[in-house]
Amino acid sequence: MEDLIKKIIEGKIFIYPTDTIYGLGCDATNITAVNKIKEIKGGDKDKPMSLIAPNIDWILKNFQTTEEEINKYLPGPYTLLLKRKNPDFLNWISNNVRIGIRIPNCSFTKKIQESGIPFITTSVNLSGELFALTAKDIKQEILSKVDYFIEANNQEELSGMPSTLIIDGKEVKRK
Repeated sequence: MEDLIKKIIEGKIFIYPTDTIYGLGCDATNITAVNKIKEIKGGDKDKPMSLIAPNIDWILKNFQTTEEEINKYLPGPYTLLLKRKNPDFLNWISNNVRIGIRIPNCSFTKKIQESGIPFITTSVNLSGELFALTAKDIKQEILSKVDYFIEANNQEELSGMPSTLIIDGKEVKRK
């Protein structure tokens, strides 16, 4: 598994299970890798992306929130849409004032946290199409463009629904 952390740091692109659906991601600080994910997904290149936080301290350092709010929802099937303290922080991920922050309750999250790096998390699908719940749902067109595919193990169950959005402490319906 040390190798997995090395691959994250190298900017490799992953498909991986979360606690909700299959995710597509990379080191969020690697602009080249982030742009590759935008190309894989197609559609609106300026559409904001979410990320998996390496830890709670990192969230508190970079976003306007409280430990109470974080602990209420994370880890779990939620995306907190949080305002950045520095408007230029990770501006290639989101061109608006907020960034979606997740800490999925799954084994891959533990590896991301060991790397200490924020990690892009977006659904595995082409823009506007259905997200992937199983390995067979993932199009070959996407599989051929990623570096690693980590299949869900028998103990991991994907809920089948995208994470619930939380803005200012309130659940918001996805559009």
